[in-house]
Amino acid sequence: MTQWGSKTLGDQGYSAIQILRGFYGNSIYINTAVQVSGVPSSWPGYNLGIGATGNNVRMIQEQLNAISRGYPMIPTIAVDGIYGPQTENSVRIFQQIFDLPATGIVDIATWYKISRIYVGVTRIGI
Repeated sequence: MTQWGSKTLGDQGYSAIQILRGFYGNSIYINTAVQVSGVPSSWPGYNLGIGATGNNVRMIQEQLNAISRGYPMIPTIAVDGIYGPQTENSVRIFQQIFDLPATGIVDIATWYKISRIYVGVTRIGI
């Protein structure tokens, strides 16, 4: 909406709802919802590869294992939060199946493809 001057209105101190009502009328409102649990996290901002550890690795391992139930070519792996050779292999096979460069590294494209497929096979989004 920048092209219509909404940024200027924001710079002048108008709230989001005031700007929207200025364009669309007073019947518009902003609704809030409780946080949805179970939905995959956003990309952490860095690639995951051999030697990476922590909750992001654990989540990818869990998601790959869930995906492997529907795509048995993807081997199941230990969910230990350590990105070792088995995780790398599982990622590489996932990438091959879903037409991504088969690097074995979870980059932004792989992260979001895993997230999308995970939601699809676990039916979180329904």
